Amino acid sequence: MSLTINTNPAAIRASFNLAKNNKNLQASLSRLSSGKRITKPSDDAGGLAVSMKLSASINRTKAAISNIQNSLSFGEVQDGALQAGARIVDRLAELKSLSLDVMKSSADIANYNTEFKALQQQLHSITQETFNGVSLFASTTTTGSAITFGQNQHTVSVFTSDRGAAGSVVSLNKATLLAAITFNGTSAATATTAAGATGGSNIALASSTASGSLSIGALGISFFTKALENIATLRAQNGATMTRLQFSEDHLRLTNANLEAANSRIMDVDVATESTALAKYNILSQASAAMLAQANSSQNTALMLLG
Repeated sequence: MSLTINTNPAAIRASFNLAKNNKNLQASLSRLSSGKRITKPSDDAGGLAVSMKLSASINRTKAAISNIQNSLSFGEVQDGALQAGARIVDRLAELKSLSLDVMKSSADIANYNTEFKALQQQLHSITQETFNGVSLFASTTTTGSAITFGQNQHTVSVFTSDRGAAGSVVSLNKATLLAAITFNGTSAATATTAAGATGGSNIALASSTASGSLSIGALGISFFTKALENIATLRAQNGATMTRLQFSEDHLRLTNANLEAANSRIMDVDVATESTALAKYNILSQASAAMLAQANSSQNTALMLLG
């Protein structure tokens, strides 16, 4: 190779290798400092696109899990209110039985009647309860007509996948508590419509005022027995929905874990491999710098020939 002054091929090659090794060294430093294998789109364009979609799905799944947990809370509060309603109906039945004692005077029965009417007001207040502003119990249909017990005309849709309405949906019932404790005429054979339906012949075990409450002598034991059966049915429906929601939550949690693992395989850096590469490029950068210094000094030979 000829000896030249204007061009130093060895120094040019050494400079190129130094720049390349420095670039790789900086990339390794960036990956190790961020923990990510892909720090910019050019590292793996296809992998980055897949990771973005997986990340979005993971976030939606976490949101769905949160929504299910809120729905479970709704169901728990609703069941607590149903339990309270059942205890009140049970106490009403007990008061009715106590009033049938032949040893009780009219004054004693009047005292029982005072509690009997007060408990009906409390039972009515339970039917009006809400959870974060959302009614726990259905009272009327969207058309304004009375609601029928057992038909579950009012439901809350709970989306149990990251695809929203396009995925699976669980219907959380607003229990028809008022209809469950309301009967037609003087028969307790069935609970059919809520108070306020046409005809004015409905008998409800709940009232918003003492004056509108039923007297202890107006009902037979069969009314309370049927009301407890109806409330038990509502609690069973609530429990079935809660079980389904819990299984949905478990499924979403497992799905979320698998999605995060899949995303990790694409995005997360292998620290052992990358630390080895870092050591390699660190040494190569230092060697390239040393060789560039040697190549730059090799042109000094020309001075000896000129001297």
